[in-house]
Amino acid sequence: MFSGIIQATARVKAVEEAKKIKRVRIEAPRGWKLALGASVNVDGVCSTVVKKGAGYFDVEYMPETLSKTTVGKFTRFNLVNLERSLKYGQPIDGHPVQGHVDCAAPIREIVQKGASREFVIKPSAPLARAAILHGSIAINGVSLTIAKKHGPNITVALIPYTLKHTNLGSLKVGDLVNVEFDHSRAYLDKVRRK
Repeated sequence: MFSGIIQATARVKAVEEAKKIKRVRIEAPRGWKLALGASVNVDGVCSTVVKKGAGYFDVEYMPETLSKTTVGKFTRFNLVNLERSLKYGQPIDGHPVQGHVDCAAPIREIVQKGASREFVIKPSAPLARAAILHGSIAINGVSLTIAKKHGPNITVALIPYTLKHTNLGSLKVGDLVNVEFDHSRAYLDKVRRK
């Protein structure tokens, strides 16, 4: 479980594929001590540390993850958002993020609003219908609020701090982002139907 508050960005150092598994080597942020088997949120995807060394850690992705997230497009030098998993008792400054990406969606429009920016994304229609206006959403692992809903399009607003301290500030129209909707609503709906 994560909070959607990005702790660092880092570059992909290497990528290799074998037997339908993609292994990605990522620069370890200064001061991070990761154990083998630890969970790290990499651009919104819950990822398991399978190897570590001086200044790096490796994660692996299976075909299911490659098919529905942006990690299939990771290449050397990609900048990724990172967050370590929460420990009991830590504050959740964003919202509960599982790292189970619902889809990769394109950025349809970027609107500059002074120093802030709005991103318009278009997930699939069934997923967009499940989104709640002013509810939480994670984009590339970043906890954000749904500012507007219009048809299948969803708008999120980003403050300058978020643009500077995550990889969202470098994105452009047409780029794909990992989207995870707040799953608490789905759980509540199931409980209400019983």
